[in-house]
Amino acid sequence: MKKNIRVVGAVIWKDGKILCAQRGATKPLAYKWEFPGGKIEQGESLEEALIREIQEEMNCDIDVGEQVEHTVHEYEFGIVHLTTFHCELVNGNLKLTEHIDVKWLEPKNLHTLDWAPADIPAIQKLQSLHSLQ
Repeated sequence: MKKNIRVVGAVIWKDGKILCAQRGATKPLAYKWEFPGGKIEQGESLEEALIREIQEEMNCDIDVGEQVEHTVHEYEFGIVHLTTFHCELVNGNLKLTEHIDVKWLEPKNLHTLDWAPADIPAIQKLQSLHSLQ
């Protein structure tokens, strides 16, 4: 039986664009793009986990807003339960410790990257919400 992996992702907004992060070569899903975040530790709320992960991975502080999406996706290594949230960058200079690249994209251009499958439903939701505006 595959293990369940509970993770959170940050849809970080700045000037109408969203932060996209590329995974490194040694990680599962190497070179795929994702919303930054990570695993929820014992006793943490989703929001607390997301704040901690962004501080660890990017040396930045965020405010966590509304939930974007919750996705369950089965990979070879386990079943990922991903909850994404709208976030705002509060302070800090982006310093990559887990990712090899980042891009700031408008919602309409998110589909141009090669995303990790669990992130795709959130991308589709973001694009449909912003096509209405």
